[in-house]
Amino acid sequence: MKTDLRHLQNGSDVRGVALAVPGGGAVDLTEEACERIAGAFVRWLARRTGKAPEDLRVGVGHDSRLTAEPLKAAAIRGICDQGAAALDCGLASTPAMFMGTVFADTAFDGSVMLTASHLPKERNGMKFFTPDGGLDKPDITVLLELAADVAANPGTGASAEPCPLMAEYAAVLREKITRGVGGGEHPLAGLHIVVDAGNGAGGFFVRDVLEPLGADCSGSQFLDPDGNFPNHIPNPEDRQAMEAIRGAVLAHKAHLGFIFDTDVDRMSAVLPDGTEVNRDAIIALAAAVLAPDCPGGTIVTDSVTSDRLTAFLEGDLGLKHRRFKRGYKNVINEAIRLNAEGVNCPMAMETSGHGALRENYFLDDGAYLAVKLTVALARHGHLGDLIAKLPPAVEEAEKRIPLSGEDFQEKGTAALAAFARRAEERGIALAPTCEGVRLSLPEGWMLLRQSLHDPLLPLNAEGNRSGDCKKLLALAKELLTGLDGLDLSVLE
Repeated sequence: MKTDLRHLQNGSDVRGVALAVPGGGAVDLTEEACERIAGAFVRWLARRTGKAPEDLRVGVGHDSRLTAEPLKAAAIRGICDQGAAALDCGLASTPAMFMGTVFADTAFDGSVMLTASHLPKERNGMKFFTPDGGLDKPDITVLLELAADVAANPGTGASAEPCPLMAEYAAVLREKITRGVGGGEHPLAGLHIVVDAGNGAGGFFVRDVLEPLGADCSGSQFLDPDGNFPNHIPNPEDRQAMEAIRGAVLAHKAHLGFIFDTDVDRMSAVLPDGTEVNRDAIIALAAAVLAPDCPGGTIVTDSVTSDRLTAFLEGDLGLKHRRFKRGYKNVINEAIRLNAEGVNCPMAMETSGHGALRENYFLDDGAYLAVKLTVALARHGHLGDLIAKLPPAVEEAEKRIPLSGEDFQEKGTAALAAFARRAEERGIALAPTCEGVRLSLPEGWMLLRQSLHDPLLPLNAEGNRSGDCKKLLALAKELLTGLDGLDLSVLE
């Protein structure tokens, strides 16, 4: 029986409701769906590689979600039903699942990671990798179309070979720190680093990376996997989560703090004085670490980064700043494209904490970025000095303006055009941007863009002084007043 699973596509991922909870949505990422999609991935890999399914090796890993085990069993069943060999990596990080395709000892032809990042506990999803990187949006579309014709056999069993992927991955990270710091069996001795894993998959970074190298990790918290996420949302953009790691750094007088999302492809940091290093600041810090080895290099970011960041990257670090469309895959792919054209582009990073380095396969890997910062801490003593010239944000706002009607995309396009036209009529110059409309004013900057999937116009604004953000939102309301289908009450 054909089963249309295309509604589970979320850009370059598969996402859905996997657990029934009171007041929640209907379960649509079922075990059957997961089995069909994993089977389709084998068919897709066979086409891509020219190998017979029987010659393919596919790794399967998961984060700490409550539905991880049954969905993993379903994915393994789908892989084995197609004749491929499945390797069970157990609790893993998303970046490690990619690395399983390039490590000689594992050499997966492809890998499947069961995760929904920081989304609520009832959600789950699937990410897919080959040695060339993560699948892109068109690949996922094809995959889900193939899945409609894959038979599910929920009553059958399937076996997978255990694979100690995380042990190998952690060993590689330890080796990078040891080589980078350049000293002995315990190169991190004397450093106090606390980690908040948010009860996701990131606890390994303390137990298997930092502590074996001599770091004092006392005060680290929420390292044990728990899909109920009882302490806070495992999300470096969440205010409560950042307060949690900030409090741990201050309470334990640590030299540095790291916080990861559930599947460890994102991270942010906290300095000894409690300064939060996230959004623009984490991009600035990573760029400052890379700058000496990449003079004049281009840093690709998403579109909502600040004018402050541009001034720091270009004026203080001697780099170039390229803003691109939101979405971590968009940013990464733009960096890959620039390098292919001969542009020196060492990093792509979103304000969400997705950071991908050229030296690491342009893989968005929170643990690898934490390794780079750990090495920099050991060598420089205080990371805050590297971004001392980045002015702090004074006021920031993000508003999501609802669009009504089934023709919301057309209304959104018309609203953006009117917003730009009205701004220019007032003598306000439009700033360069790859998406939406960006205005730079004496009071600060704002970017109005259209959501790819939802009936919304997200508006990001940053004021230069206290009270300026309110002025920017008032101006945005004036420029949008009277346009069809917009609910401007969020700008009050």
